[in-house]
Amino acid sequence: MSTSLIKEMNVQVSTWSVMYTKLHNYHWYVKGHQFFTLHAKFEELYNEATTHMDEIAERVLTLGGNPVATLAEHLEQSVIKEATGNEKSDKMVETIVNDFDEIMSSLKKGMDEAAKNGDDMTEDLLNAIYQSVEKHQWMLNAFLGEDNK
Repeated sequence: MSTSLIKEMNVQVSTWSVMYTKLHNYHWYVKGHQFFTLHAKFEELYNEATTHMDEIAERVLTLGGNPVATLAEHLEQSVIKEATGNEKSDKMVETIVNDFDEIMSSLKKGMDEAAKNGDDMTEDLLNAIYQSVEKHQWMLNAFLGEDNK
């Protein structure tokens, strides 16, 4: 077991926990003419976030590590911040797009660490999540009417 890989994996566990809570906040508080579209999209994304968090935590356990499991740890280790509670609908989407940049960068660190350790299974898991996040980011940018970065 590589402690640096477990550390990177725990960053992901924490990040997806914070994202899950943020997406619930947005799901509950979105208003405006895009309510129905965003309400459903945020629910889709928070359901996916919980799946990612669980799969990564279970992989940490499989590798002999201990996944972080408290809110304090999640807030401390996450690469994204929780919602402010003041975001309007377009700002919610912009924030998620920016969060996805941070998440993809963090996923790459985890993939690099897994590759260094010859852990193809962990690398594959993180790569699959990366591809999903990248696709969601593209769709959210299209929603905002922006070109891909």
